[in-house]
Amino acid sequence: MESSKERTHYVQESSDDHSPIEEVRLVVPETDDPSIPVMTFRVWFLGTLSCTILIFLNTFFTYRAQPLTISAILMQIIVLPIGKFMASVLPKRNIIILGKSFSLNPGPFNMKEHVIITIFANCGVSSGGGDAYSIGAITVMKAYYKQSLNFLCALLIVLTTQILGYGWAGMLKRFLVDPAEMWWPSNLAQVSLFRALHEKETNSRGLTRMKFFLIFMGASFAYYAFPGYLFTMLTFFSWVCWIWPHSITAHQVFSGKNGLGIGAFTLDWAGISAYHGSPLVTPWVSILNIAVGFIMFVYIIIPLCYWKYNTFDYRRFPMFSNKLFTHTGQIYDTSKILTPQYDLNIAAYENYGKLYLGPLFALSIASGFARFSATIVHVALFHGSDIWKQTKSAWNKVNVKLDIHAKLMKAYEEVPQWWYLILLGGSIGLSFLMSFIWPKDIQLPWWGMLFAFVLAFVVTLPIGVIQATTNQLAGTIIAGVVNLGVCWWMLDNIENICVDDAQHPDNPWTCPKYKVTFNASVIWGLIGPNRLFGAGGMYQNLVWLYLVGAILPVPIWVMSKIFPEKKWIPLINIPLISYGFAGMPPATPTNIACWLITGMIFNYFVFKYRKGWWKKYNYVLSAALDTGTAFMGVLLFFALQNEKVNLKWWGTELDHCPLATCPTEPGIVVKGCPVF
Repeated sequence: MESSKERTHYVQESSDDHSPIEEVRLVVPETDDPSIPVMTFRVWFLGTLSCTILIFLNTFFTYRAQPLTISAILMQIIVLPIGKFMASVLPKRNIIILGKSFSLNPGPFNMKEHVIITIFANCGVSSGGGDAYSIGAITVMKAYYKQSLNFLCALLIVLTTQILGYGWAGMLKRFLVDPAEMWWPSNLAQVSLFRALHEKETNSRGLTRMKFFLIFMGASFAYYAFPGYLFTMLTFFSWVCWIWPHSITAHQVFSGKNGLGIGAFTLDWAGISAYHGSPLVTPWVSILNIAVGFIMFVYIIIPLCYWKYNTFDYRRFPMFSNKLFTHTGQIYDTSKILTPQYDLNIAAYENYGKLYLGPLFALSIASGFARFSATIVHVALFHGSDIWKQTKSAWNKVNVKLDIHAKLMKAYEEVPQWWYLILLGGSIGLSFLMSFIWPKDIQLPWWGMLFAFVLAFVVTLPIGVIQATTNQLAGTIIAGVVNLGVCWWMLDNIENICVDDAQHPDNPWTCPKYKVTFNASVIWGLIGPNRLFGAGGMYQNLVWLYLVGAILPVPIWVMSKIFPEKKWIPLINIPLISYGFAGMPPATPTNIACWLITGMIFNYFVFKYRKGWWKKYNYVLSAALDTGTAFMGVLLFFALQNEKVNLKWWGTELDHCPLATCPTEPGIVVKGCPVF
């Protein structure tokens, strides 16, 4: 650690130390008491327990046909009474462990302990989907390719890929955390809930935040019994299909589950928040940019490509699907083109035929090309000079301007830089070692590992800047071990897990999230991008989206310099516009459209016209909806669905648009679909 003489000199350029972000000023307090105990026995016990429970539940639910991600807010609520109970019954005498003395009960259960425990729990919802990203690769290897895999190798894959991020984090903290403009809006819901749970409100008009939370949590809990079990059609309410029950085109346009979802809607909070998180915590400017991209891609580009131009023979396939197809519109059987070593059998591939992508899937990949290059160029143009100044300031340890919250954090010792470097070097070293020890399991040579690390480092900063302005190690290790253990058990013990729902219509374990991961492995690994996107490939023209994405931020940046008084110009964010198409599939247009509408209502209209209500209740409402839905989701599963007590009636069919999955090209024969 640096000495007091070596500490950075902080220069105040103005007397106003408040955060420049209004949402932060409204929600986050500007006081702190460094004397409050933090790393207590209660923190380690409850943190470990909450992380274990949450990662177990999220791993379990992520394999479902209708996935449910349980946020850390669930444990944030549960541990509060437990922490207070421990504070009332644990002995206050000191005990000695490894030569160090500490108290099992240093006093009342405080907010800082509560925060650290919730940070532990957050490790149980990593990657935004309830599991480590590498779990997807392991699931694909075991469930789809039926490949044997060494458990120790799998565990090291999970831990190294997760811990690697800490190395990047240590190197990029000065860019993604210290600047006041990097405010990570998704955290504000939890900050608001912490204050509601711990602060006493006096002389407050209306309901206190705690009462508000309990009321809406109870309402959310009771209501989710309907979309979660009793009346599941509320998840995709595609009422327009009832008018034209025999029209494929009508079903493609109006289906909320398998079509464009025009006129369809969801009254299921899990459906609204499933893929982009809670819309109540996303800034209005971000919502507007995403909406532009969503409307442009879903309601303009896809219909033109499908009906007018029949791009890439799109009418041979369903408009919306997460599956891969043959030229005749059938599901692509990858087992027919595999060698015993899980490589591509080129002769079999040429005999079986080329791989085709559905319209929404192909354009989703194309938008990813544009988003990648646009993110790098956007950050370089709009934030490049600030990043360079921050780099020089941090390196020289002078002229670093911080807001009040960053200054309050200076009362605590920082984690030394060498600690991050050890984690980074250790993760990279172990990864290289695995590529030599288990080459058949890893199937990635050392130079491929090196390229992956370099690419990850290059994109971490620009993507982090976008997330920080638009949306603990022990916990990570615990989460990784439990994550893999649950995954391994389920893949070995649940019959027909990840099997296509067309073969087993009542199978609740169809793994839609990992189906997309499997498709990606076929596209980018088995068949390879060169055959699809290279010269002569069916989708070679989509590669031009890289160039388009790189060019689009330039005129916006130029206009912002020519017209500096037009403050709305820099708010046009090409990476966010391209993000309007992200996550589809498995996300549906209905999921995203309802997310956008909900976010617009609360973060534009309510924020603008009822700012007092928004300041007091907005993030508390988000937390209440998450918590109530999660509680009922867990209860329904273990009490009814896991016992195979299922309802079967008209209202439990998710979508009454069965023809939405049919092709429209004349002569294409697909089971269950009419032939034109």
